[in-house]
Amino acid sequence: MPVKPIKTGALEYLASENICVPHAFTTRLGGVSTGALSSLNISFHRGDDDENVVENIRRLGDAVGFDPRKMVLSHQVHSDTIRAVTADDCIGHDHHCYPQCDALITNTPGLCLMIFTADCTPILLHDPVTGAVGAVHAGWRGTVLDLAGKTVRAMEAAYGCKAENIRAAIGPNIGFCCFQTDADVPRAMVKTYGDAAQMYIRPQGDKYYVNLKAINALSLKNAGVTHIEISDACTVCQHHRFWSHRVTGGLRGSQGAVILCKEGRP
Repeated sequence: MPVKPIKTGALEYLASENICVPHAFTTRLGGVSTGALSSLNISFHRGDDDENVVENIRRLGDAVGFDPRKMVLSHQVHSDTIRAVTADDCIGHDHHCYPQCDALITNTPGLCLMIFTADCTPILLHDPVTGAVGAVHAGWRGTVLDLAGKTVRAMEAAYGCKAENIRAAIGPNIGFCCFQTDADVPRAMVKTYGDAAQMYIRPQGDKYYVNLKAINALSLKNAGVTHIEISDACTVCQHHRFWSHRVTGGLRGSQGAVILCKEGRP
């Protein structure tokens, strides 16, 4: 499996064979939070005790190989805003303290990027030539806004990356099996991506099922990315392993994705 589970004691995360720098799609397993937040909640804004979140991020850093003091987080608003960040942007573990955006990019060695999900699509990007990395939170609105493709183009503009060199991994989200919508969502996807999106939309009565992983892969391909790995995990079907906003009605923690811009890159 290209995006495979990795266990360090009780802590479990997923990693892509496509990406050669430390990175992870987190699960809800292996932390210290309790109750509906059990156990690897990584967000301060789900009702958790702050010390639990700090410990969870510390454990994640130890397992994956990044320094929690050298992180930049995303304050997500379902936009197509992309922030290019440096070490000057490290201001702590509370993502609401950061400027609003839904994607982060950097080429600063030692800097780790973090985004948050609980059904939305996490996407990680790495250019092994320049060393630049990106982390994308693509809800269905971000998918309609072509955020994944725009992030690739932002890496090209900011760091001289070439899309054909970039390695991409798409992590766990609400799958094609479970993402049921009204007509407005597929209509918006077709408006953005044209007829190519139709094969990733399945009508059922007056509702539709939409394959967000596949459409985000289409966004990346349209930007010129050819190396793409996709997790088959669905946050709804596997809600014991991942938090799902739909399953819990919002009473949940947050998982997410992290990627390190590696020291000593080429």
